Amino acid sequence: MGYTLIISEKREAAERIARALDDNGSPSRFEEQGVPYFEAYHDGRRLLVVPAIGHLYTIAPDRRGGFYYPVFNIKWTAAFLFDRRTAHTRKWIAAISKMSADASELISGTDYDIEGEVIGYTILKHACGGREAEAKRMIFSTLTKEELRKSYRDASQGINFRLAEAGETRHIIDFLWGINLSRALTLAVKNSSKRYASLSTGRVQAPTLRFLVDREREIQSFVPIPYWKIHAKVKIGGRFYDVEYEKPRIDRETDAREIVERCSRGRGFVSDVAVKAFEQNPPVPFDLGALQAESYRLFGYAPSLTLRAAERLYLDALISYPRTSSQKIPPVINYREILSSLGYANEYRELANKLLTNRKLRPNEGSREDPAHPAIYPTGNLPEHGLDQVSRRIFDLVVKRFMAIFGAPAVRENIRVSIEVSGETFYLHGRRTLHKGWLEFYEPYGRSEEVLLPSLSVGEGAIFSEARCEEKYTSPPPRYNPSSLLQLMEEQNIGTKATRAEIIDTLYERGYVIDERMSVTELGFRIVETLEKYCHGIVSVEFTRDLEERMDNIERGAERERGVLEDSVNKLRAILAEFRMSEEQIGLELSDAVRKAHMEKLLVGQCPMCETGNLVVLFSRKTGKRFVGCTNFSKGLCNAAFPLPQPPYKIKLLRKTCKTCSWPVIAVRSRGRRFWNLCLNPSCPTKKNRREV
Repeated sequence: MGYTLIISEKREAAERIARALDDNGSPSRFEEQGVPYFEAYHDGRRLLVVPAIGHLYTIAPDRRGGFYYPVFNIKWTAAFLFDRRTAHTRKWIAAISKMSADASELISGTDYDIEGEVIGYTILKHACGGREAEAKRMIFSTLTKEELRKSYRDASQGINFRLAEAGETRHIIDFLWGINLSRALTLAVKNSSKRYASLSTGRVQAPTLRFLVDREREIQSFVPIPYWKIHAKVKIGGRFYDVEYEKPRIDRETDAREIVERCSRGRGFVSDVAVKAFEQNPPVPFDLGALQAESYRLFGYAPSLTLRAAERLYLDALISYPRTSSQKIPPVINYREILSSLGYANEYRELANKLLTNRKLRPNEGSREDPAHPAIYPTGNLPEHGLDQVSRRIFDLVVKRFMAIFGAPAVRENIRVSIEVSGETFYLHGRRTLHKGWLEFYEPYGRSEEVLLPSLSVGEGAIFSEARCEEKYTSPPPRYNPSSLLQLMEEQNIGTKATRAEIIDTLYERGYVIDERMSVTELGFRIVETLEKYCHGIVSVEFTRDLEERMDNIERGAERERGVLEDSVNKLRAILAEFRMSEEQIGLELSDAVRKAHMEKLLVGQCPMCETGNLVVLFSRKTGKRFVGCTNFSKGLCNAAFPLPQPPYKIKLLRKTCKTCSWPVIAVRSRGRRFWNLCLNPSCPTKKNRREV
């Protein structure tokens, strides 16, 4: 009779699918050529569930060998044939091919999004002998037993070919733009300076970097304008209060000083007490971008870290699929059942029981929808094992947000007390919560600042004990951080919910930006300036946005892959032709920035011996060992040199100084251990109890 082969995306997902479908809940685990798979029996039917490990197939140039561009002849191929780093995928392809040969039924059980559909489609087409047309599709948003059983029972007759086509188009376009532009930049520098430096750019990376450069230009060209702010302290009924002048800024110092002179030591009175109550609606459910933004606000976690933690929680069946743009949660997920299950945890019991007393549970939802998945929500399952700190925080945040969306509006009250003195008006502000509503369920994450005021009456006297003016300057716009940049990418519709965090990480890895408040390095600046000058289309936000919309059209069936690919390739050909005409000049303009960026990566800090040179990481020509030396050595001015721990120890350049002796400090880590700080000063007191490495 054969068997059913189910292809999942990850090992954890494969095990959960097998456990959910097995009639006894205890599937058997086997290995095929070192590849794990699970055997389950469902209603007498034998099921084999095998995981992939991400993309087993990838786009590659049709012509092998050589570092050249342009590249337009491409093909889908096994990943291990194109990238040596994926050599381990060879056995996965072999195992899946062998198991599919005797399978009478194939089911794709990968994550239901554009990447998951491409993973399943390419495996079915290339590893399973071209059986993609006959395969069924399991669609699920959580890895709970109930939903997986329903997904298997209701498996669709065929995969989503529109989604697969949209994903394939995106892969091809991103590959063509990425490989051609990155190789063009790298070769331009290599040919002009004989120095190899791996540079990268792409249709999403380039406009994203341009956002940062444009902001940096705003900051650098910003001219601070002075203004004056008036501060005052008043005594009302025996208590002192800080009050605000009615105008937040005064443009002329003479005007500010005149106001201060009139009000100092003056006797005023309360002229008005305005009290206004308002409702603050509950938040909407998390989509991925909102979860990443909130996680950054509360914990300082980078978007990529939040996504990794959310994916772990999804694989543990604790939350729903996180790569979603939806702000809606349908009733079919059974709100009451989830809240009841969460109530088994001590920390959630009281809050869950309060919500369950409501006759109806109506979530406050946002406007955005995702055809594949609802907003992020807890499944009701509780952790079976201890979670790491990041995962624990993200789980608690998702649970509290889920509860908060069912809460009543919070009722807040604003109080503004107007105080008149010498013809001038000052304000005293207060705010308090009258009814916590949803804020109770979102603690400690909700914002509810309380500024309590005593009861004040109109006509009550006020003595100005102090008044002064302070000179201030207007501020430039703030630099982006990873969270605000991701939100901008969402607003401008470039990249996808699955790739935006990865693009931001790439900008750091390439040395185009540094620091949490994203400051563009000279190399990042030069990349954008050069591309703007010689081939502006690469950094065009409008072009990238248009491509995103057209690929969404493919998913909706409004456009076909061929037309979108042709237009994209024609645009790329024109850009590369422009680039080729100016390749030598581009290489010359980037070479100096590449050299400086290379030195910056090796920079340890200022030399404490000569105080005019810099300490950098160097490698001995004789032994190949690394050490720290002064840049003034080649000038004959300084011979400072210090040993470094050798591999397998890893080092990280902190560009910080020792708090004890002010010499440069580096971070050192041995395998499996945390980084610890090492001062380069051989006589530093901190080394007394430090074991030598």
